[in-house]
Amino acid sequence: MTQQLILELIPAPPPTLDNFIVGRNAAAVDAIKHCGNGRAVYLWGPDGAGRSHLLQARCGAITDAIYVHPSNAQSLLERILNDEITFPKLVAVDDVNHLDDETQGQLFALYNLWRASAASPNAFALIVSGSFSPQAMPIREDLRTRLGWDLVFRLEHLSDQDRAQALNNQARERGLQLAPEVVNWLLTHYTRDMSRLITLINNLDHYSLEKQRGITLPLLREFLAQREPLLARQQHD
Repeated sequence: MTQQLILELIPAPPPTLDNFIVGRNAAAVDAIKHCGNGRAVYLWGPDGAGRSHLLQARCGAITDAIYVHPSNAQSLLERILNDEITFPKLVAVDDVNHLDDETQGQLFALYNLWRASAASPNAFALIVSGSFSPQAMPIREDLRTRLGWDLVFRLEHLSDQDRAQALNNQARERGLQLAPEVVNWLLTHYTRDMSRLITLINNLDHYSLEKQRGITLPLLREFLAQREPLLARQQHD
């Protein structure tokens, strides 16, 4: 098996609430965990703070949950609004700032359905995410106001200390020990996105085994020089 095929078989672990690094986002995570029928949460914050992770993790923990992304939003929202999907317990809509005008109208209708059904047997939870606060969201006005109808939380990037702890924890789970200079280099020169960092650690582990060398800063730089284009493609697949 080629090195490229080996790397392609090592995706990031699936997002769960347990493997989300909470940092300063404890209140938001608690709200996501306990968002039940008839409740709504809007999460906003910078890219890489974990919005998609939390939405996908919550959907993965619930039967009859629907995860909606801009790439499939129009068709999924249409099916929900037309009762083609029977009584979902949770609808999670990610990256609403990337929805087009027509799909924004569908999400507006979904909010109205969520509120109208809140006290009925068909009540469902609604979790929505975007890059901006409700007040600053560049979308149609009637939808913008609905983003603040229930709970709103801003997700914060992890501190360097939290990210270092997360990297070391991930390494220990794989039986690795990261040298302090490797962790420091990653914190100062690499992405803040924890899912990409964890993917990197997973792939670096296999690369070090192939080369029969310990994970040192020279090995990390060599790996990135050869494999970063492949890792970047994995993140967008």
